[in-house]
Amino acid sequence: MTRRLTIWILVGLFLGIAVGTGLHHAFPADDPALARTADLLKLLPDVFLHLIKMIIAPLIFATLVTGIAGMGDSAALGRIGGRALAWFITASLISIAVGLLLINLFQPGVGLEFKAGGDIGALATSDFTFRHFVLEVFPTSAFDAMAKNNVLQILVFSLFAGVALSALGERGEIIVKGCEALALLMMQITDYVMRFAPFAVFGALASVIAVRGFGIVITYAALMSEFYLGLLVLWTILFGMCALVLRKRALILARYIREPVILAFSTASSESALPRLFEQLDRFGVPRRISGFVLPLGYSFNLDGSMMYTSFATMFIAQAYGIHLSIGQQIAMLLTLMVTSKGIAAVPRASLVVIAATLTQFGLPVEGIALILGVDTFLDMGRTATNVVGNAVATAVITKWEGMLQPLRDPDAPLAEAPHDTPEHGRKGLNLDPDQ
Repeated sequence: MTRRLTIWILVGLFLGIAVGTGLHHAFPADDPALARTADLLKLLPDVFLHLIKMIIAPLIFATLVTGIAGMGDSAALGRIGGRALAWFITASLISIAVGLLLINLFQPGVGLEFKAGGDIGALATSDFTFRHFVLEVFPTSAFDAMAKNNVLQILVFSLFAGVALSALGERGEIIVKGCEALALLMMQITDYVMRFAPFAVFGALASVIAVRGFGIVITYAALMSEFYLGLLVLWTILFGMCALVLRKRALILARYIREPVILAFSTASSESALPRLFEQLDRFGVPRRISGFVLPLGYSFNLDGSMMYTSFATMFIAQAYGIHLSIGQQIAMLLTLMVTSKGIAAVPRASLVVIAATLTQFGLPVEGIALILGVDTFLDMGRTATNVVGNAVATAVITKWEGMLQPLRDPDAPLAEAPHDTPEHGRKGLNLDPDQ
């Protein structure tokens, strides 16, 4: 499904460029017929945008409640989970900060001068106070937060609900199962929504190019090259942090995970790489009782590539509409993105959901998603591969912190038996050469 969808999105992209260029040359710039045609084409991405916004609240609520409630309460699980979340938060801040730094340095959206379709909201143009931000975090009504797609407030309520369900144990199991079913339902709906993406890509590009001309494509090329440069910087930082803990084994890790990373890049799906990533981490010396907990947790809470993309895309849209965001506003956006990007990794192109939610949260023009929709499939490949790299690095580092890193195996050899993972290989029982 993923490959077919990517092919059709590419078809929609090239058809949109061709049709838009043809319309731009067929009509004078001030012809009302051109404006009407472009507006009609824009209906396709607008419908897609409405469908994306439709799934935000139930998806985030269900995935976060399920994840938090399922973490358990044992001491070992709490210790590993705490270390994992500490690493995830640190990596999240670094990813988004690098993205914001580079997007402010290159400023690919400056000069496009798009006009917002409606009121862009007070948060985008007026002073953004700390008091206002804090009050916006805490909901007065969970239903009101969901009705308004106020993501931060949904996250706060989900946190309380997940912790409370974990404390209830078996008495809350029926609600946890209900949230699991709701999460699966929303993922299935998202799969249906994404099938409309090729039409949205076609309409978005055709509409923009019909009015602006083919020159807008050059801006896309600049955005893509700058984003991939940012991913290269992020990979360097991640493996540098890994080397501080694993030393020479950090470079060996890069060799072991190359196949799942390539698979994730080519399919733009983190899930497609997960089985192979488990196997390669087994061979690298990570016990399954570590990888079996940290990797799924990372797939929900550690999306390094996606978080860099959300900062890039959100600031690109703000620049394209000529909306200046102060340093304070950008820091607040950084923190918002760090939180709102958690818990929806299993959804194809879930970054669009995060971007839509963040634009809404900060009063930025949500229709700006149409500007990046056409090249999202290319950017998705890079950010998905980066997500896999980030989770592999996190799992290896946490295993080393737990003192459970085992000897290396041949990365191409078959796994003849289950990974050796016995109690004597616990935190005090294993003493491997870190450079092995």
